[in-house]
Amino acid sequence: MSIQAKICGLRTAEAVQAAVKGGASHVGFVFYPPSPRHLTPEAAADLVARLPREVVPVALTVDAGDAAIEAILKAVPIRLLQAHGKESPARVAELKRRFGLPVMKAVGIAGPADVNLAHEYETVADLLLLDAKAPKKGLPGGNGLAFDWGLIAHERWARPWFLAGGLTPGNVVEAIRTSGARAVDVSSGVESAPGVKDLDLIAAFLAATASV
Repeated sequence: MSIQAKICGLRTAEAVQAAVKGGASHVGFVFYPPSPRHLTPEAAADLVARLPREVVPVALTVDAGDAAIEAILKAVPIRLLQAHGKESPARVAELKRRFGLPVMKAVGIAGPADVNLAHEYETVADLLLLDAKAPKKGLPGGNGLAFDWGLIAHERWARPWFLAGGLTPGNVVEAIRTSGARAVDVSSGVESAPGVKDLDLIAAFLAATASV
């Protein structure tokens, strides 16, 4: 079984092309103004139009209201919602009902209690994203931080899940082997500066995941 890979925080056609060429299964677009990776729905729509059908476009939002999500979906043919804030299980279930799309819930991991929290979303989310817990004053994701992959090495999950947090071309193979992940997510680990994707790093990351 091959490893799926999601390249998140894409902002240019060149970066999208690099992700597609390298074999990414998912590409993520950030709709969160404080992030250096933020895009408008109109800009994202142009990038999604370049995707082949087999690559899944993902909308990352952070505690977004219904009106904001509706504006994104009106402009962009998104196929997966990524809830990357403090959305409760009830809110995740509501997002699925209201918008009729699968939802991936991100959960920050720093210790066993966070792993237990992630399990609470298994009955409502379609997928989980196990990410490093964000610093209190930092962005909710894309901080280049990793967590102890051993915390989830022996967990059994009722839903498919992606591993995220501090992944790079240099450590992703170790991360996969330690955690047991079958899907990975990267953003800052393939950047030359915050929000600036490095095409060579994207290629190297995807080549590394394909080698497992």
